[in-house]
Amino acid sequence: MSNPEIVEILELTAKLLELHNADPFKIKGYSVAAFYLDKYKEGELQNMTEQELTKLQGVGKSTATKIAQIAQTGTFPELEELISNTPLGVMEMFNIKGIGPKKIAVLWRELGIDNLHELELACLNGAVSKLKGFGNSIQQKILDSLAFLKDQAGKLRMDKAESVANAIIKELRKTFEMVEAAGDIRRKSEIVDTIRILAVTESPALLQNTIGEIDWLVQNEKQSSPFVWRGNVQDVAVAIEIVAVKPERAVNELFLETADAEHLGFQNSSGTSIWRQAYYETADTEAAIYEKAGFPYIVPEMREGSQEFIWAEKHKSEELVTWDDLKGILHNHSTYSDGQHTLEQMAVHCRDLGFEYLGIADHSQTAVYAQGLPIADVIRQHQEIEKLNARFATENPAKPFKILKGIESDILGDGSLDYPSEILASFDYIVASVHSNLTMSQEKATARLLKAIENPYTTILGHPTGRLLLSREGYPIDHKVIIDACAANQVVVEINASPWRLDLDWRWISYCMEKGVLLSINPDAHAKEGYLDMHYGVANARKGGLTKEMTFNTFDLEKIEGYLRDRRAAKL
Repeated sequence: MSNPEIVEILELTAKLLELHNADPFKIKGYSVAAFYLDKYKEGELQNMTEQELTKLQGVGKSTATKIAQIAQTGTFPELEELISNTPLGVMEMFNIKGIGPKKIAVLWRELGIDNLHELELACLNGAVSKLKGFGNSIQQKILDSLAFLKDQAGKLRMDKAESVANAIIKELRKTFEMVEAAGDIRRKSEIVDTIRILAVTESPALLQNTIGEIDWLVQNEKQSSPFVWRGNVQDVAVAIEIVAVKPERAVNELFLETADAEHLGFQNSSGTSIWRQAYYETADTEAAIYEKAGFPYIVPEMREGSQEFIWAEKHKSEELVTWDDLKGILHNHSTYSDGQHTLEQMAVHCRDLGFEYLGIADHSQTAVYAQGLPIADVIRQHQEIEKLNARFATENPAKPFKILKGIESDILGDGSLDYPSEILASFDYIVASVHSNLTMSQEKATARLLKAIENPYTTILGHPTGRLLLSREGYPIDHKVIIDACAANQVVVEINASPWRLDLDWRWISYCMEKGVLLSINPDAHAKEGYLDMHYGVANARKGGLTKEMTFNTFDLEKIEGYLRDRRAAKL
C-alpha cells in the first residue's frame, strides 16, 4: 500500500463515519491523520511500526493500529463494517460536487435515495429542493454534477491510462517482441476512453491465450473477435482493445490505429485520402505513408484532424518543443505554503535534473486553505532565496543555477491581485490564478481575468479555466478575448502540466501563437516528483503545435532574467 492509498482509505473512513453520524471526535481523528499524512514524504508508512507511526503528526495510537492493518490487508474491520452498512450507490454520491456526507445522509434517510439514478429523478421532480438546507441552487448543482459524471464515465486521465497501458504492454512483451500503444494513448490525449494496444504476431490464437493468462484483464466475449480482444482491467471501467497485427502490416496498422478518423480522411489533390494510402499499400515507416500520399509528416500527437496541416504549412516537426528544450521550471510550491518539500530540496532537485533555474511560486496570503504566505513569510522566503542563490553561485560558477522569486497570487473576486503593490513589486515574476468563487458566468469570469491580465505585475496567467479533468469543469471564459488581452499586455499563458489540469487546453495553443503570446509549461509541482509532470505538459503542448521558440521556459537563465527585467521596466 502506497502512502496516497493509505491516506485515501483514511479519508473514506472519515466520510463514512460522518455519513453514519458517528462520534465527531472519531471523525476528526481520521480526518486530521489523513491531512498530515498526505504531506508526509519522509518514508513509506507501510514499513513503519505502530510505535513509529504514533510519532507522526496527527496520528494517535488507535489510528496507528488502523494504518498497520491497512498496510497488511488493505482495509480494517471498522471500515469493512461501515462499507457493509452503506449501499454502493450512496458511496457513489461522494463523487458529486457540492454535497458532503451530511447532505448525502439526508438524501438517503429522508428520501430513501440509495443510487444516482433515483437521485437524478428526485432532483428532476423537485423533491430535493424541498429538503431543509438544500433549495433550488443545490438541487441544480447536483443535476449539473450528475450530468458531468455521466459524461466522464468510462474515461481516464492521460497519466492513469498510460499506467494501465504500460502494465499491459509489459506483460505482453514477455511473449511478443513488438507491442505498442496506439489510439488516444499515442496521440497523448488528455482524456482516454479506449486503451488501444497492438501486438505484432503471426498467431492471433497465441495472443488470445496469452491475454487469458493475465488474471486482472476481464474479457467482453460478445464484443471480442479472434483478432481483437476487448474488455477492461478489473475494477477499471475504461475500454481496452488489444489487436493482433501481422508483421508485414505493423507500420500501417500502428498508423491507422493511432490517427483520428478526421486526420485519416484528409485527401490530396488527386482525391486520395491518407487512410486509403495507409490501408492499401504497405510501408516501412509512417513518414513514407505521408510522402506517398503527398502530405508533410505529422507527429503522432497532432493527428487529430484539427489544424495540423495548416500548421505544417508554416512549421516543421523539428520545431515542436521537447523536454530537452526546457531550461527552467516555473510555478512550484514548497513547505512555505502547501508543498511537501522545502525550498532548498525543491531547488537542489531542480538543479540536479539539469535545469538552470527554479521559479518558486507558493500560494499567496488569501489562499488560507493552502497555507498561503503572509507578508512576513514572503520576506523570510526572499531572504532564504538570496542565501541559497549565493551558495549556488559559489558551488558551481561554471554552471549557474538560480531560484527566481515568484508567487502564485490569487486573482480575487474583483480581478485584483493578492498583496499590496509594494509586496507585488518584490517578486521577479507573478503567476496570477483563480482558486476561489469558481461558479461564474462567462461574462464575469472573462472580466475577472481581464482585470488581472491588465495588472502590470501579472507575468503569467495560471491554469486559465481552473478545470480538473474528469473531476471539475472549468469556469467558462471567452478564450479569444483573454488571449488577445495577454498579447496586448505581454502576459505569458500557462500550460499547467499537471495531468489533473492540462490547462490551457491544447486546442487554443495555435491561437496563442498566432497572436504572439508566449506559453509556459509549468508543472505546478507540490513535491520534487511533480517536476516530471512536465512530460505531460510537453505532450499537450506538442499536440497543439507549440514550438520551442514560443515556449517561455525554453529561455535560458540569462534570457529569462533579461526578459523579466525589461518587462518590469516597461510596465512599471
